[in-house]
Amino acid sequence: MLRAYKYRIYPTKEQQEYFAKVFGCVRFIYNKMLYDKIEHYKQTGKMLHNTPAQYKQEYTFLKEVDSLALANAQLNLEKAYKNFFRDTKLCFPKYKKKKGRQSYTTNNQNGTVTLEDGFLKVPKLETKIKVKQHRTFTGKIKSVTISKTATGKYYASILVETEEIEKLPRVDRRIGIDLGIKEFAILSDGTHIHPMKYLDDN
Repeated sequence: MLRAYKYRIYPTKEQQEYFAKVFGCVRFIYNKMLYDKIEHYKQTGKMLHNTPAQYKQEYTFLKEVDSLALANAQLNLEKAYKNFFRDTKLCFPKYKKKKGRQSYTTNNQNGTVTLEDGFLKVPKLETKIKVKQHRTFTGKIKSVTISKTATGKYYASILVETEEIEKLPRVDRRIGIDLGIKEFAILSDGTHIHPMKYLDDN
């Protein structure tokens, strides 16, 4: 079972600069790939299967950031693009804007993403990020999404694979009661409750 845990993070100035670079690269590759898909479809009537790797030689700054962040941007675009062609009632993919919430997602590969003692480790960053770890979890980290709000706050949403808790079978505990004269009550399961006898002290 997958579960997400969201934490407030407090990156240093250098870490914020790196995040800004990743946000920009993710936005760029998403928009560039979307533009090329649109132009290719106009000319051929077919879908273009482009990948971030095809752009790294021309746009070398893409090599400076986490490649998995770019790969996830591609996956998000492919999903939105295919969903539109399956159901045209859905909105066509829109270009990402610089304003507003910014984010990127990276995957955990052999411990490249960890959360220990209030510090988060992500790929491409040599230093760990301070986290307000208000709750703990058990399980394997699958991915983490770093985001920045329009007001400048940073968050990390960590996706964790945990063992599913076994659900106990539902038991119907409702019971009927038949009040009587000879018997105080008879329950629907057959139980007889006799009337209470009181002692007269007079």
